Amino acid sequence: MRRRPADRRAQIANVSAEAFGTHGYHGVSMEEIATRLDITSTALYRHYPSKYALFRQEALRLSGISEEAVRLPPESAEWDAERRCAHVFEALLAVSIVNRRRGALLRWQHRYLEDEDRRTLVAQMAATDSAIRERIAELRPGLPVAERAVLTAAVMSVIGSISDHRVAVPTRPLTALLAAACRDIAGVTLPAAGVGREPAPPPPAATFTHEVVLQKAVQLFHVRGYPAVSVEDIAVAAGLPASSAVYRFYRSKGDLLAAAFRRAADRVSAAIGPAIAGTEGPGAALTRLIELYVDGSFAERELTFVYYAEIGNVPAADRTTLRNIQRLNVEEWAKLVTAVRSGLSAAQARVLVHAALALVVDLGQWMGPEHPECTRARVVHLMRVILLGPAAGQG
Repeated sequence: MRRRPADRRAQIANVSAEAFGTHGYHGVSMEEIATRLDITSTALYRHYPSKYALFRQEALRLSGISEEAVRLPPESAEWDAERRCAHVFEALLAVSIVNRRRGALLRWQHRYLEDEDRRTLVAQMAATDSAIRERIAELRPGLPVAERAVLTAAVMSVIGSISDHRVAVPTRPLTALLAAACRDIAGVTLPAAGVGREPAPPPPAATFTHEVVLQKAVQLFHVRGYPAVSVEDIAVAAGLPASSAVYRFYRSKGDLLAAAFRRAADRVSAAIGPAIAGTEGPGAALTRLIELYVDGSFAERELTFVYYAEIGNVPAADRTTLRNIQRLNVEEWAKLVTAVRSGLSAAQARVLVHAALALVVDLGQWMGPEHPECTRARVVHLMRVILLGPAAGQG
C-alpha cells in the first residue's frame, strides 16, 4: 500500500505550475495534472477545489516571491549604490532561474486571472518594478524618471526571458551572464526620446480573403487570448457570412494559429540573409538585423505578442516544426554574437539572443505600443547593448 507523501500539496502545485507554463492555463486539465502525479482526480480535488484555484495560487506565488526578492536586507544600508543594485538583480535572477519552467505562467497566462486576483498580481509586480527603479535612481541620480521606467522594463524583460527557452547554461554562469546584461542596461545612455519616433512602417495590406482572416484572427488572439476566440468570432471580424467560410482557407482555428506562427518565424528568417549580405563584418550585420527585426515587430505588434504568448496552443504536429525554425533562427543570430564577442560560448550567446528578442514584445506589452519614451531607436539601442555588450551603450 502506497503512503501519501507529506508534501503532496506542494508536489501538486509544482507540477501544475510547470504544466500551465508549458501548455497554458486552458491547455491543461485537472485530469492531466492528476495523471502526471500518478494520482486520481478525486485525490487531486481533496487538495484544490478547482483548476483555477491551482492557477491562482501559483500565479500569485510567483509574483509574490519576485516582490520579496527585490527587498534589500538590513545590512545593505552599508553598501554603495552599485552593490545594492547588483544585489537586487541577482536576487531576482535567482528566483527566476529556480522557477524557470513556471515563469511562462506569470509572463503570458496572467490575463486569465479574475479581476480581483489580477489586481493583486499587478500590485505585486508594480512593487517589484518600483524597487528596481529605486536602485537605478540611486545608481544614476540625474537620470530622468521616464528613462528609468524604460530601463527598468528592459531589466525585468531580460530576467524574465529565461522562461521563454530551454538553453542549457549552468546556474552560476547563467546568473553572471544575465546580471551583467542587467547592469549594462542600467548604465546605458538612451537616444533622445524624439529620435526614432517616426511612424513604424505599416504591415502589408491584406488584400486576399485568407490574409484578412489571418490578420483578424491574430488581432483577436492578441486581445482576448487564443482559447477565448471562436471561429465564429473570426468570421465576423473578417466580414465573412458564416464561420464555415473560414474553413475554405484554414482547416481549423489551430491551423490559423500555426499559420500566424509561420508568418512570424518567416519574418525573422527573411531578415537574416539581407542583413549579412548588405553589411561588412558581424557587428554591422547584427545591428542591421536588429533594426530589421524591430521594424517588423513594430509594424506587426499583435503578431509578435501572439508568437510568444500562444506557443502552448499551437497544434502539437506544428509545434515541433515551428520550434525547430525558431531554434535555427536563434542560432544564426548567436553566430553573429560570438563572432563579435569571442569570450561567449554558443549557449551563452543564444541566451542573450532570446533576451534581446523578448525585449521587443515585453516593452510593447508593458509600456504600450505608442509610448513616447519607448521609441524604435531606443529598443534597437537596448537590443544592441544586450547582444554587443556595454560598449554599444555608449555609441
